[in-house]
Amino acid sequence: MTDHSVRPAAVAGLFYPGDAATLRAQIAGLLGAAGTPARDAAPKILLAPHAGYVYSGAVAAEAYATLGAAARERIRRVVLLGPSHRVALRGLAAPTVEAFETPLGRIAIDRAALDSLADLPQVVARDDAHASEHALEVQLPFLQTVLADFRLVPLVVGHATPEAVAEVIARLWGGEETLIVISSDLSHYLPYARAQAADRATIDAVLRLDPALDHEQACGATPLAGALLAARAHGLAPRLLALCNSGDTAGDRARVVGYAAVAFERNDPLADPLGEALLARARNAIADALGQPTGPEPGHAALAEPGATFVTLRRDGELRGCVGTLAPQRALEHDVRLHALAAAFHDHRFTPLAAWEFQTLAIEVSLIGPSEPIAAASEDEALNAIEPGVDGVTLEYRGRHATFLPQVWEQLPAPADFLAALKRKAGLPEDFWAEALRLSRYRVRKFGQA
Repeated sequence: MTDHSVRPAAVAGLFYPGDAATLRAQIAGLLGAAGTPARDAAPKILLAPHAGYVYSGAVAAEAYATLGAAARERIRRVVLLGPSHRVALRGLAAPTVEAFETPLGRIAIDRAALDSLADLPQVVARDDAHASEHALEVQLPFLQTVLADFRLVPLVVGHATPEAVAEVIARLWGGEETLIVISSDLSHYLPYARAQAADRATIDAVLRLDPALDHEQACGATPLAGALLAARAHGLAPRLLALCNSGDTAGDRARVVGYAAVAFERNDPLADPLGEALLARARNAIADALGQPTGPEPGHAALAEPGATFVTLRRDGELRGCVGTLAPQRALEHDVRLHALAAAFHDHRFTPLAAWEFQTLAIEVSLIGPSEPIAAASEDEALNAIEPGVDGVTLEYRGRHATFLPQVWEQLPAPADFLAALKRKAGLPEDFWAEALRLSRYRVRKFGQA
């Protein structure tokens, strides 16, 4: 590997120690002092700050301390996104080099992953955007410490929409082998008390998965907003790990910079009593029809109330059936059983489920919320009104009808693509629009089971 194929460390000795032994000792101390214990299931997305370690290293350590021994061996790819501080940039900049280097060694770039983004117009090849950028580099020694052997997908984010970032994240999402890290500080150079209030408000928005962030709130607002859209689309739950500012660590309190660590984790559906009850009934309905053993069914008061569900079945990550209704027609208890059976045996797109498939079947129940019309006189108005990652959308036009659950945003994160596919599903051209076309939206509570 020639020297020009490696992006050398640019801020070693400035933002963190340039000597390998000193750097290892500092990171070990920061991780050892972190109060966040690792869990069996690693977060899918981490938010970590990118100031010098003396200022924000302790907060960053809270994020990386969530990655325990299992994650160390399992995570083989890190998608790392942060803002551009030094280069004016449109879109997301990918490097052309083969590796990034720190005092702890070289990290190979996942060229195949970057090549998979080649058709996305918002991704450009710009080594100059990476050359002096610290936002990504300061994360690398932590990653080299807590992970074993991994490849890196580094992207510097300039002027882009959150949806464009979310589209890139969706393309790189992967499975348990992929970790996504967002590098961002919070407010800059406010007095201590004002910074505390401003950063608390920003983090409250992050914990609501609200992507309406600006660069006064977070220098990495754009990559963070894209990650929030992706987190919503994938049903991740944010968990605040640490929040402070430079006035709490190594700076004065006249002008401070805010720092936060947040983990975005997969929801445990069984932590919700209603989710447990619905999933048990869906699984038992299919098991009974196949002559398989059934399990206990926890009670819940909501089961006797009218409710609407969709039941989605998957095997090996592939859709195996999906049937439901948008409006309550019967008690929730009966609705979920009915749609579980319909998804297993009466979805016309698939052959009926066989008994041998049952043990590897993943079941997801979506509890459908009330529908409301989308007031839009044009397609542009409709696209602006739809909330990506959150809204389920129904289209109606002269007897044609189609709906997409919010889960479809995982495959189609851009609103224009989402709406075009919905029109195709209804048997309409992608560019079709008419005054008589009606759109409505709804929200869902999603309960999934592997």
